[in-house]
Parts: sequence; C-alpha cells; structure tokens
Amino acid sequence: MYHNSRCSKSRCALTVLEDSGKEFEVVNYLETVPTADELRAIIAKLEISAHELVRKSESIYKEQFKGRDLSDEEWVLAMIENPILIERPILVSDDLAVIARPTEKIYDIL
Repeated sequence: MYHNSRCSKSRCALTVLEDSGKEFEVVNYLETVPTADELRAIIAKLEISAHELVRKSESIYKEQFKGRDLSDEEWVLAMIENPILIERPILVSDDLAVIARPTEKIYDIL
C-alpha cells in the first residue's frame, strides 16, 4: 500500500487492510519515493494514464501543472520530483492495483 499518514482516506484504507488479516507492506511514498519504473508499473496495473494518477487538488498542481499538456513520461517525472502529487492510497498486488477512493475499492483487490 502506497500510503500518506496525513491523509484520512489513506488512514482508513490502512485500517481496512489491518482488519482484513492479510499480509501487506506499507510504503510511505513521501519518504520513500517510487522510482520511475515503479510508477510506470503502478500506472500500467491501474490501466490509467499517468495524468490520472495526479492529485489535482494539491496547490503545487494548481500552481505549476494545471492546464499543461504533458506526456505520460513528463507526468511520471513530475510525480517523482513532487511525490505529494501522487494519488493515494494505492494498493498493489501481483498484476493488480487500485486507488482506494472510495475506500470500498480495496475489496476489488483483497
């Protein structure tokens, strides 16, 4: 689970995972920023564009990226340089991934 402990949705997802009894690993992606390859793999598993993984409510998005037409690779680099832009929480398992918004989407992967 790619997690941000300051995010209420991410904390809620963590509780659901803990209650599930399944083993999982938590990655605080603000401290341990995913590599470009890791982000590309997550995006592929989610079957979305890189831009769809970007949090558009963040001030850095509004100030620096809103309205810009970037390639997937440019969005990946932007998320690595500014990991707060990465949507959360993200659960990854084998060949599947889900953004747990709403939290119930966790059950799609459990």
